[in-house]
Formats: sequence, structure tokens, C-alpha cells
Amino acid sequence: MTKQGRIGTRKPTNLSLDSALVEDARELGINLSRVCEEGLRREIAAERGRRWKEENAAGIAASNAYVEKYGLPLEKYRMF
Repeated sequence: MTKQGRIGTRKPTNLSLDSALVEDARELGINLSRVCEEGLRREIAAERGRRWKEENAAGIAASNAYVEKYGLPLEKYRMF
């Protein structure tokens, strides 16, 4: 899937995978391309999340410090 959630053009790619894993997957009818895509999709999302947290760490820390010092700005309107 692309950023917009659509499936993009497929590109043939060479990968080096453990031959025993490939054999087991084939015996079980597992689609290697789809599994690799899903794993890659998860890794990309995790890395983007990690980088976002790293890039925004100062802002998050400042926001947390503000809330610790002054509380939540609209806390009096919370229903819980």
C-alpha cells in the first residue's frame, strides 16, 4: 500500500531468505510476497513512529512539563 492506502505498482525484487523458512512457507501455502510486504509495512510504520517521537521529543517534553505545572487547560470541562 502507498501512503494513500492504495496498492502500488508491484516491483520484482530479489531477497535472500532462509531456505528452510521459504520451504516451510511454500508447504503451508503462504504467499511470500504478501508476507514480506506486510512485514515491511509494519517495519516502515514502526521506524516512522520512532523517528517522529525522536524529532518531536522536545515538544512532547515541553507539553508534559506544562501539564505537570499547570494541569490540563480544559480540565474543568472533563466528564470523567
